[in-house]
Amino acid sequence: MKKGLNIAVFCSANASVVERYAHETDELGRWIAECGHNLVFGGCAMGLMKRVADAVLSARESCGKAAARSNVGTSRIIGVVPSLIEEGGKSYFPMDEIILCSNLSERKDIMLDRCDLAIALPGGIGTLDEIFSMAASSTIGYHYKKVLLYNIDGFWDSVISLLDDLSSKGVLRGDWHEYIRPFNSVEELTGLI
Repeated sequence: MKKGLNIAVFCSANASVVERYAHETDELGRWIAECGHNLVFGGCAMGLMKRVADAVLSARESCGKAAARSNVGTSRIIGVVPSLIEEGGKSYFPMDEIILCSNLSERKDIMLDRCDLAIALPGGIGTLDEIFSMAASSTIGYHYKKVLLYNIDGFWDSVISLLDDLSSKGVLRGDWHEYIRPFNSVEELTGLI
């Protein structure tokens, strides 16, 4: 497994989904910190965005003196924050780096530029937009970064079925698994990186 990656996490900022997916989101955040990776996220202090950042921060802070002997504690939290979120007082704190942007399209571009790969937790329209924008630009050759779908409790099953259906109809360029990879656990994720 590579060390010190910038991992973009796409996910919901709705508070209503947090408890259902809380354990796995916490586990992912801890894994990011324990592996010495950096979190690149949408910078919002709500929903799963807040949850994954809290988990990275908690794992980083709890390492104490062990940080000198391990990767834990070296992880950074990088938030890419649109102006509406900042103005609305919904930005996550503390972040190690805050990148302000004017809108969601700019945030998406910055996150793609700053990451080595992306992981999608459960999310809605915005998350789907981020997944498919990143995958589409990969199919054309703008980059070779993967999007990994954390398929918690089968959350992404309908998207996986859609991709399989589109592939069977011949409208996708290549095998969609080359740029979008589902996984079901943090243990499985380790083998994908």
